[in-house]
Amino acid sequence: MSLDDMKRLVRQHIELSWNKGRLALAEQLQSKDFLYKSSFISRPFTSNGYSQMVANIRDAMPDLEVVVEECIAEGNKVVTWCTLIGSIQKPALGYPPSDKVLSISAMAFWTFNSLGEVQEICTMFDMESFRAQLGLSTQHLAEKALP
Repeated sequence: MSLDDMKRLVRQHIELSWNKGRLALAEQLQSKDFLYKSSFISRPFTSNGYSQMVANIRDAMPDLEVVVEECIAEGNKVVTWCTLIGSIQKPALGYPPSDKVLSISAMAFWTFNSLGEVQEICTMFDMESFRAQLGLSTQHLAEKALP
């Protein structure tokens, strides 16, 4: 599989799952041993857990749009920088509803297996900016590092 093919599949996966909610189609791009890891969940999810999480977030944020800002591939990996845009209309992941339109940056590392399937996604979200946009308390880096 070429680097361009991998980038195309990543963009397709994002479009199917996050933007359109076509989770069964997105699952077809994933391996049987697929894992999702993220900075905002405590344990990895399998394909079913990932689909349920996306469905829950989409339900809470029906106006959600994920924009791929950058997509880079090397070897069997793709790295994306995305911006999630939308408002929380129902409580989600412990956060309250808000009429504010939020803009959340996320980086994701996608790993492909030898069959050209997505085997793992590992994401990091800018949660401090997200919390600040919601008007919730944040900690400065120096405060976090001090005992």
